[in-house]
Amino acid sequence: MNLRESSKIALKALRRNKVRSALTMLGIIIGVYSVVLLMSLGAGLQQSIGEQFEKLGTNTLYVMPGNLDEGFAGGQGLQTNKLKFSDAEDIRKNVKNAVAVSSGIESSVSVAYKNEKKNVVMFMGVEPEFSQIGDYKVEKGRAFTNSENNAAKRVAIIGKTLVEKLFKNTDPLGKEILVKDKTYKVIGILESQGSTLGQDGDNIVILPLESARMQLNFDRPTWILIKADSSENISKVKSEVENLLQKRLSKDDFSTLTQEETQSIANTILGIVTTVLAGIAGISLLVGGIGIMNIMLVSVTERTREIGLRKAVGAKPKDILVQFLIEAVVLSIVGGLIALILAGLSTIGLNFFMKATITPLSVILAFGFSAVVGIIFGVAPALRAARLNPIDALRYE
Repeated sequence: MNLRESSKIALKALRRNKVRSALTMLGIIIGVYSVVLLMSLGAGLQQSIGEQFEKLGTNTLYVMPGNLDEGFAGGQGLQTNKLKFSDAEDIRKNVKNAVAVSSGIESSVSVAYKNEKKNVVMFMGVEPEFSQIGDYKVEKGRAFTNSENNAAKRVAIIGKTLVEKLFKNTDPLGKEILVKDKTYKVIGILESQGSTLGQDGDNIVILPLESARMQLNFDRPTWILIKADSSENISKVKSEVENLLQKRLSKDDFSTLTQEETQSIANTILGIVTTVLAGIAGISLLVGGIGIMNIMLVSVTERTREIGLRKAVGAKPKDILVQFLIEAVVLSIVGGLIALILAGLSTIGLNFFMKATITPLSVILAFGFSAVVGIIFGVAPALRAARLNPIDALRYE
């Protein structure tokens, strides 16, 4: 019996038992779907992170509190934050190739306008030079000035999510909002930032640094952002900044990171998380493979007389082996294909909220996993069927 004939018999057997075949594929569908979707999310998030860092440019340097080798303290670990706002001024005066410097405060606050309120809003207090470094650009209205910052004027720039949530169809420019129960006048609206790592970049309010320090009681910067005059001089600027800060701080009190280093750390962390989650999802593939093996073993038992009859009329053990292997592989590959389609549809839906991209690697893995699972877990049932004695099989009740 040739392979084509064995394939016809295998497919006919699967069609006769549609419900059983569908239930057998379910484990494979769940496993492959989970793995592909997680890989798509990971790829999309890495792309999104890359785009965000590209906006900042390769001549950007971050100064952050704490030693990254021992865990990043950041804005949450203010008790370990030894940076000062004066550090930004020292860098501005002493590092020649630094063309723009801004210290910044980052936290979350509540923002309200009349009867509308949003409780968890990303908040930044920055110096005017931040507009030359950061990727937050004013689309309508204006940025605040040096004089407004020095005088701690109560002015604010808001993102489009706040415009839609708080103002509906009203123009927010010139209106007064409450930021942490203090009144600020809206002077600008930011360009849309989109979403990164599930965080809405348009759900933001930006205040002058001095206003945030004096009125919202921040005494330490969350970070200092520096722009070098060129990407070629970024290493020189980094070295000079480190030497300057080490006159007051130890190496463990702060970290300096270029754009590439920051992106590399973010991608490494994201890669580890994605791999772990994909590994957990891969357990579903193992469970699905075991399900295929169990169902196929039951199928061998149910079809004992059929197998005996086929052997009696000339079918060889290898023909029976190939038939049951084909059944297992078909179930796995069809399950993988269905999972891939579902993952594709889910990815399209997720793109409305966050970036997700199905990669060629995830497609190859989908079919590769499916085929391998079918072969591995189909071998035992196929061998059992091939080894049945035709006389005993015909006598089976």
